Amino acid sequence: MLKTESVSFKHNEQSIITDMTISFEKGSHTTITGPSGSGKSTVLKLLASLLTPTTGKILFNDQDIAGLRPENYRMQVSYCFQQPSLFGETVRDNFMFPYEVRKKDFQESHVLELLKEVKLPERYLNKKITELSGGEKQRIALIRNVIFLPEVLLLDEVTAGLDEESKQIVNQWLLQLNQEKNVTLIRVTHDTEEIAQSTIVKRIVAGRLEEEK
Repeated sequence: MLKTESVSFKHNEQSIITDMTISFEKGSHTTITGPSGSGKSTVLKLLASLLTPTTGKILFNDQDIAGLRPENYRMQVSYCFQQPSLFGETVRDNFMFPYEVRKKDFQESHVLELLKEVKLPERYLNKKITELSGGEKQRIALIRNVIFLPEVLLLDEVTAGLDEESKQIVNQWLLQLNQEKNVTLIRVTHDTEEIAQSTIVKRIVAGRLEEEK
């Protein structure tokens, strides 16, 4: 469903990713591991179309993403940052945004159900974002990404820095999205528990792919 073909990426003439061919099947759960600075996050940003390959191409459902409208592609392949970026004043402001860009009416009952799934009470809908903890901000940011369910979630160390309770809640919910909603998960993490939860592990060393299992 999503794959790279001989993708390389250079920044300031420095090679970050070299001749990488990698594929992800629909509904799979893949973790990308490797040493710090090996290019893991760069791969996610390339898949998210946040970066453009220097050479090679990325295909989504057999279409070169270079020929797709970025906003349409990103509705289907959604990138989740390590540091959640919320905007506006309240949680509601963040949840209304996906409806606004699609010119759809806000469905409050739907977002309240999503809040419940990540163990946050309904009253959080009107909570100011300045009053949220780090773990709560990340849960809100993740909900914003899946209000309209994407085909692929790209997760860049989304639990790094979270307390243990928040991490468990987020990971359980992500597994639920993968197993029950068939959302394809592609994540970068150093967390051994999260690596064990995935079904496919791919290791990147110095910008090159090594298959682990």
